Amino acid sequence: METFVTNKTLEKLKYDLVRAGLVAYETIEQAQEIANAENINIGQVLINSGTLSEETILKFLEAKLHIPYVNLDDYTIDEKCLKYISANDAKKYKIIPLFKIEDTLTVAMADPLDLFAIDKVIETAECSIEPVVSSETSILKKISELYKSEISVGEIYTNSGLGFDWRDELHSEDLSDNHIQKIIRSILKQAILEGVHEVTFQREDDGFAVNFKKNGEIQNKGNIPSVLTSSFVAKLKTLAELDVNVSEVPQLGKLNFKVDDINVVASISTFPTIMGERIFLKIYKPPKALNKIIKSETNLNLIKSALQNPGIIIVCGSPLSGKTHIIYSLLLEAAEHNKNIMTLESIAKYNLSKVHQCELNENVGFNMDKASRFIEFQSPDIIYLEGIKTKDSFDYFSSLVFDDKTIIMEFLANNMEDLRYKLSFSDFETLKSIISCMIFIHSPESVEVFSKETVQKYLA
Repeated sequence: METFVTNKTLEKLKYDLVRAGLVAYETIEQAQEIANAENINIGQVLINSGTLSEETILKFLEAKLHIPYVNLDDYTIDEKCLKYISANDAKKYKIIPLFKIEDTLTVAMADPLDLFAIDKVIETAECSIEPVVSSETSILKKISELYKSEISVGEIYTNSGLGFDWRDELHSEDLSDNHIQKIIRSILKQAILEGVHEVTFQREDDGFAVNFKKNGEIQNKGNIPSVLTSSFVAKLKTLAELDVNVSEVPQLGKLNFKVDDINVVASISTFPTIMGERIFLKIYKPPKALNKIIKSETNLNLIKSALQNPGIIIVCGSPLSGKTHIIYSLLLEAAEHNKNIMTLESIAKYNLSKVHQCELNENVGFNMDKASRFIEFQSPDIIYLEGIKTKDSFDYFSSLVFDDKTIIMEFLANNMEDLRYKLSFSDFETLKSIISCMIFIHSPESVEVFSKETVQKYLA
């Protein structure tokens, strides 16, 4: 069972496990080394290795801390208490409220010595806290079950026609707790019906402007009243699993929702401005099988051959042309073979089976530079890189081709002449010489594929 009690509690009490005769000192030291190397907590190491069971650890904590252990699998939670802890905080701190008696809220915690979590609950719930200990897995399961309506956008059905206007929902007399959620769902629905992939929210004098970007132009679709702005931003951040209390620094998250029973993902980016936070939302279509996009058998075989051999596969097109969509289709195709496939992305748009997707995280210093220095140690066969910009990055990843790697990257170009002009700079000489396949997206209906020979001829 891959379940565990988290960090601070066991870090403080790990040698008490030795004194209690539950584990040897050498085992604790080895577990600590593994935990540090794999960036996981020591409890997870002990359980995964079979040294201790989850039940043994939880019973030990119950006795040592004099904090009751509660098995949430057999427990009925008072759902009225969910209002005291937001879904965002519940997931962040691995906590869930159980019941409240007078001014005391009993909270199940995976890490009962996490004082930050306790202080946060006291601050938001405005009452005293009585912690009990539970497994992290059972807490996360309960959060998923009980906060479902709060952390899910809900399903969108597009049978309403093109006359749909999200403001009808805004002006409805709905007084329910999930009215804001319905507004968000309505905005997404209108964007999808109008074929819009980018939506921005920004503060204006008369509210929070809702803007659609289509064909390079910004179109205002109405404003969210100032009185609802804070609630709207908080709900959107909660749905995207962002920190509601942070507005001074950028954050990146994503929404998962269904459109006509098809899973759809939208990335969410927040950015501080002098007028307040600006929020950018981009909707990504689910990837299709490659043969649904590339109809020519010759071109399809050319791409498949490039995926099986060292070289650079470059996917080109204008903004919103569908470069990411085709790249994910390439990854789906590559995943059918026994290859080690890795990605370096700002955010994973869809979870792909048999593909090791890696999200960069500037907050902890895990940027493209650091990822590129360590990815070789994972011995990848195919690497997808999202949006590399610098000459050093181009040169480094180009050099991996000589180590028998296949590199997939995207390149922004409005048309073929624009592409030729940009690649004429000396910075791209090495890159150009090892392109094995180029895919240029002229439009969703027109995708051109170039072999290594035709690329060299065209770019010469």
